[in-house]
Amino acid sequence: MSTESAVAFATTLHVRDTCMCLHLQRAARAVGRRFDECLRPAGLTAGQFSLLMSLNRPEPPTIGSVAALLAMDRTSLTASLKPLERRGLVRIAVDPLDRRSRRLSLTPAGHAALLAALPLWQLEHAAIDRLLSQPDRLRGDLLALSAVDGGDTHSSSG
Repeated sequence: MSTESAVAFATTLHVRDTCMCLHLQRAARAVGRRFDECLRPAGLTAGQFSLLMSLNRPEPPTIGSVAALLAMDRTSLTASLKPLERRGLVRIAVDPLDRRSRRLSLTPAGHAALLAALPLWQLEHAAIDRLLSQPDRLRGDLLALSAVDGGDTHSSSG
């Protein structure tokens, strides 16, 4: 005879209504879809825009620093870089100071793609801000949550 027990449906409803993870995931997917759609005319997805923007620095960053900034593992970042590299938007080069490491930089075409996408992003960003009662507070709270796992959300160094 099995001693299985079931989670009460009331618990399911409680989790549905209060689970921070669920609500953050749903919001992230909805916002991601909005930005994917608005950036489509520039030929970029929201993830590609964020990745290209993370490379827009005075000095080429390492894969590790970009992965940390975007809260991605290196393998996923490398997979995301490949189509951008094939399109000629990103250059991946051996670090002259550490041959085991790679440095990432935008090509002239990558800079042009960002320039084309930025006004689209600005319009959508403003539209989303208008939907929120306290967008700056939300940004601060999200930064605090992303720092919980030790992620340095503002790092832009090497």
